[in-house]
Amino acid sequence: MKVMMFLSDVMIPLLIFGIVGYGLLNKQNIYEEFIEGARDGFQTVIGIMPTLIGLMVAVGILRASGFLEFFSQICGHFTKYLGFPSELLPVTVVKMFSSSAATGLLLDIYKEYGADSLLGKMASIMMSSTETIFYTMSVYFMTAKVKKSRYTLVGALIATLAGTAASVALAKYM
Repeated sequence: MKVMMFLSDVMIPLLIFGIVGYGLLNKQNIYEEFIEGARDGFQTVIGIMPTLIGLMVAVGILRASGFLEFFSQICGHFTKYLGFPSELLPVTVVKMFSSSAATGLLLDIYKEYGADSLLGKMASIMMSSTETIFYTMSVYFMTAKVKKSRYTLVGALIATLAGTAASVALAKYM
């Protein structure tokens, strides 16, 4: 255990020294390369900021307006036949847009039902086995200037459905 703790403490400094050492051996101007990379990163952040703000505002409006509870009540009549709890619908929908907002909903489930409850376990597994589809697509495709996403959205939705179904199944049989 002490070896793992030691390795976890020195891994990042060793990586940094390795990169700097490699740059020095290849006679690169490390400082200029760092500044150029930071400048490019800052330009990327400025470019994606409107998208990030729009996604955060939209999720905030959905949550504050009560639409998510209304949506889960309506869809809950259908999902109960599939064995999917309606309490997880808001987390499922919001997770596709924002992981931090979904974490807030996850904490609400923990407070109401408990972290070790069946719903808490399902939500925890679901949070770790699904992705923020729309956030990821908008940020990365915009940054890479991808115009046609082809089958990305369909594939991501299928993967999210599979991750959500697996979270319910795994939590029930654990």
